[in-house]
Amino acid sequence: MSHTGVNAAEEFDAIIVGARCAGSATAIALAGRGLHVLVIDSARFPSDTLSTHLLWPSTLAEIHALGALPAVEEAGAPRLPIAEAILDEIGWRTGYSPVSGIDYGMCLRRSHLDDALVRTASSLGADIRQQCRATGLISDDGRVTGIRYTDPDDHERAAIAPIVIGADGRKSVVAREVGAQTPLISSRSGRSCYFAYWTDPREDLRHIASQWRVDGLLGTAFPCDDGQTLCLLQPPVELDDAFHGRKVTDAYRAGVAALPGLARRLEGAEMVSRVRSCTGIESYFRRSSGPGWALPGDAGHFKDPVTAQGIRDAYRYGRLLGERLAPILGSRGGPDPEAVDAATAEWAARREQDCVEIYQWTNVLASGSPPSPLEYELYHRARDRPEYAQILSDIYNRVQAPSSMLPLTALPSLILGALRQPASSTREVVADVRTQVRRIRDDRNERRALVRASAG
Repeated sequence: MSHTGVNAAEEFDAIIVGARCAGSATAIALAGRGLHVLVIDSARFPSDTLSTHLLWPSTLAEIHALGALPAVEEAGAPRLPIAEAILDEIGWRTGYSPVSGIDYGMCLRRSHLDDALVRTASSLGADIRQQCRATGLISDDGRVTGIRYTDPDDHERAAIAPIVIGADGRKSVVAREVGAQTPLISSRSGRSCYFAYWTDPREDLRHIASQWRVDGLLGTAFPCDDGQTLCLLQPPVELDDAFHGRKVTDAYRAGVAALPGLARRLEGAEMVSRVRSCTGIESYFRRSSGPGWALPGDAGHFKDPVTAQGIRDAYRYGRLLGERLAPILGSRGGPDPEAVDAATAEWAARREQDCVEIYQWTNVLASGSPPSPLEYELYHRARDRPEYAQILSDIYNRVQAPSSMLPLTALPSLILGALRQPASSTREVVADVRTQVRRIRDDRNERRALVRASAG
């Protein structure tokens, strides 16, 4: 971090590095309350980025709270009021519990989605500067006070503000510069991601978000904009060698064929994009606040894409950060640095508390392990009893916590059900119960470790 040469720096109430989900949400919350906000991003919008871009009703509720839902709807992605998941041939299908009156999901390319939010922030007065790249931070006596960046003509610029918000993703410059890049807790994914877009002649299925699993392989079909479907494949990392280099398209098609339900869903469809990939995935919580800085979005917290939770949390906690800071930054006597830091620390602690359980549940699904006997029994119940299917849908939609799926009081009946399944042996069920008990213990210890690391 640099301490000198800020005489020519522009002054703002807040500076945000990164204009995508978390950055635009924070900018909307601040600019909408009359604050002078600078947002820089290296992209020129509309701009695509690597993303599964499935939006649950709870995600659309956040977009609605930001005032951007009409702009998002205009992009033409179909509404998805139904979710289904099929484990081998055991499947459940259900609707969503409404969130803020919204009972449908959507799958919209990031080029459209991010542009809608950027335009909303700009309409509220945020100063959005595109094709600008952060190169470092400015500090004074250990406190971040601004940024250095290059403009589209590669000229060096500087800006100062009482708060610098790093919404610049997993490879965050702000996180690196403040020394927050090393995670407080982390988990290496057991899956990789490969996805492509397909034409979608199945108009009768373009209202359903679908997932299939066979052994450790997982695939999805999410109808999206432009009359197409996003087909995501998440194989265990042990299969990564098959996807290297020029083999990736053949391996991707073979993976689709290995999921019979997904293959049937794509019958008559044509792949119309190259296969994109994301490998070596690590989920984490980083230290997300400090003197004069905060890290919303993936810069501070990232979950494996297998549960598609990142966009929702980027919007929600970007918005909450802006709402928490706005009255302090807009105070008549000028913002009190201690009040700014207390607000960002409180915000970061709330995000950790709210998100750690879904983070841990996501890590289980991201392990790449074959389904367990208890999981098969859960799918049998969800197929036969609508209330179980609703619980599973509500967990993805953040209406219920993952712990509601398998409370300790329900464990005995679930074990008995698993023992009755002809495909499960007593030894396998007992081993699975031990695994679940160990996981509960390990999750509790990890949550304690996160609290200690955050306080340290």
